[in-house]
Amino acid sequence: MEKTLLEQLLERQDRGYKDFVAKLIPTLDPARIIGVRSPSLAELARIYLRENTDGAAAFLELLPHYYYEENLLHSVFISKTAELDQALQQVETFLPYIDNWAVCDSGKPAVFATDPGAVEGRIRVWLRSPEPYTQRYALGVLMSNYLGEHFRPEHLALAAAVESDEYYVRMMVAWYFATALAKQADAALPYLETGRLAKWTHNKTIQKAVESRRISPEMKDYLKSLRTSRRSGSNP
Repeated sequence: MEKTLLEQLLERQDRGYKDFVAKLIPTLDPARIIGVRSPSLAELARIYLRENTDGAAAFLELLPHYYYEENLLHSVFISKTAELDQALQQVETFLPYIDNWAVCDSGKPAVFATDPGAVEGRIRVWLRSPEPYTQRYALGVLMSNYLGEHFRPEHLALAAAVESDEYYVRMMVAWYFATALAKQADAALPYLETGRLAKWTHNKTIQKAVESRRISPEMKDYLKSLRTSRRSGSNP
C-alpha cells in the first residue's frame, strides 16, 4: 500500500531540527512540528509534483492540516500551479489556515507574474482582511512582485495604510519599506523623511535597511539620522 504524504514526512523527521524550528516560530505549538529539513521537504515536493500530481492535488483538498510541514508542502504545491485563476483560488482557500510567519512567507505562485493587474486586485482585498497572516501574505506579494517593473508609487501608500497591532504584520510593513528603499528609493524615502510611518515601523524600517547589503553606506548614514524616539500617534 502506498504511503501517505504525512507518513513520508514522519519518516524524514530530524528531532534536533524540530527543536530548532520551534525556536524560530515561538507562536506555534511544538507538538505540531515534525522536524523535516528544508532540502528533504523540497525533495518530497519535487517527487510528488513530478511523479504523483494526482496525490498533490488530493493533498490540497485535505485542509486543515495539523503539522507545520504539511502546511509548508501545501504552500509549495500552490506555488507551482500553472493556471492563474486556479492559483488565486487555492491561495484564497489556504489563507485562513495560515497561522505562522514561516508558512506565510514560504512561497508565492510564479504564475502571479503573468497578470499583475488581476493579482493586485486581490492584494488590495487581502490587505483589508482582519486576519494578520492574510495581511502579511498580501504585503509579501506586494514586496516580491511590485517593486520592480510593475511598481507604482501608490503601492507604498497601500503598505503604509495597513493598520495592525500584530508584530508579524508590522514587521512585514517594515521589511517592505526597507526593500523599497533599495529598489525604489526616490519614492520610498519621503515616507521616512516626513514621518508617514508609525514610530515602531519607521525605526524598524531603518534598522532593516541599515542591515541590508543593497543599501549604500551613504544612504545608511542618512537613514540613521532619521531615527526617531518620539512620533505622535505612533505605535509603541
